Amino acid sequence: MSKIWVGTWATSQQLVETDNRPPSPGLANNTLRQVIQVSIGGEKLRLRLSNEYSNSPLTIKAAHIANSVNGGSIDTLSDNTLTFTGKSEVVIPAKGAVVSDPLEFNLSARASIAITLQFGSVPQDITGHPGSRTTSYLQTGNAVAVANLNNATKTDHWYVISALDVEAPQTSAAVAILGDSITDGRGSGTNKHNRWPDELSRRLLAQVNTQNVGVLNHGVGGNCVLKACLGPAANLRFDQDILQQTGVQWMIILEGVNDLGNSTSANNVANDLITQFGQMVDKAHNKGLLAYGATILPFGGSSYDSADREAARKKVNNWIRTSGKFDAVIDFDAAMRAPNNQSRLLSAVDSGDHLHPNENGYKVMAEAIDLKLFY
Repeated sequence: MSKIWVGTWATSQQLVETDNRPPSPGLANNTLRQVIQVSIGGEKLRLRLSNEYSNSPLTIKAAHIANSVNGGSIDTLSDNTLTFTGKSEVVIPAKGAVVSDPLEFNLSARASIAITLQFGSVPQDITGHPGSRTTSYLQTGNAVAVANLNNATKTDHWYVISALDVEAPQTSAAVAILGDSITDGRGSGTNKHNRWPDELSRRLLAQVNTQNVGVLNHGVGGNCVLKACLGPAANLRFDQDILQQTGVQWMIILEGVNDLGNSTSANNVANDLITQFGQMVDKAHNKGLLAYGATILPFGGSSYDSADREAARKKVNNWIRTSGKFDAVIDFDAAMRAPNNQSRLLSAVDSGDHLHPNENGYKVMAEAIDLKLFY
């Protein structure tokens, strides 16, 4: 059977804020081991590294990939060197990105993978993904092939790594998810890989009809659709984070709560969200993708709570449900709201801030998705 490239893991990139920069001793001339958990497996992979929000070049002296065993440890028998146009060292230009050469690698579905990078010169402004919810390990000098980095400096952020593609059967495809902190996993467990897209991936892999569906999490904590809050505005990152991902056949939009929660004119924001979502759907359809709209979760009792913002949330959700613009609706609001007070999250799914779900809530969200949408 012929094979195609499909995304098995991805994360959105942004300019890393000061508070989320790498800890001492820093990246320059040192080694960083980062752990990801993929969705689908395969026998060949390629890695994308990003310097897209940096104003000067970044040098990678060596890049290794291996199965992660526990924390900062790797299975050394699985350790492989990645190359870039045949060389182990690569310079990523300012505002640029690079993709490794294809590597034969026995990648299992839902495998935890360690990506270990030895850096050379590093820009002052770092590209990365602060909300990794996984621990990374920073070691002085060259430690790319070291079996155990558990005693290295730890930080719960990702830097530079942006996507992992796998060579998969031609029947494979990916779903790319545009989201904010709820998709990024605020309230999920560190190193547990139990955000709602992770839970969706587990469900997809368990069904014969959907076991070749990759899940790409493009949630950004604090993200807005209409303007730059944290990370690039979703309407500006949509093309790269959704349309340009590898092997995407479906997209899900779960955004807008931060626009509403920070609004002073919530009804106007609701109208603008509806316009932007409609434009995103049109773009997706023009590329042959199916577009699924997810309703915005309740936020009653949170710092976002007000009568006009709740009315605006209902307005957007009503449009998602009834406009017919989306190919299907994923009704997270209905699955997560309290029956006796529909403006609030069920207590069983509430992380405590009345805005973000807890770990149980992310399971409930994944279980609310009809898997038939993906075959």
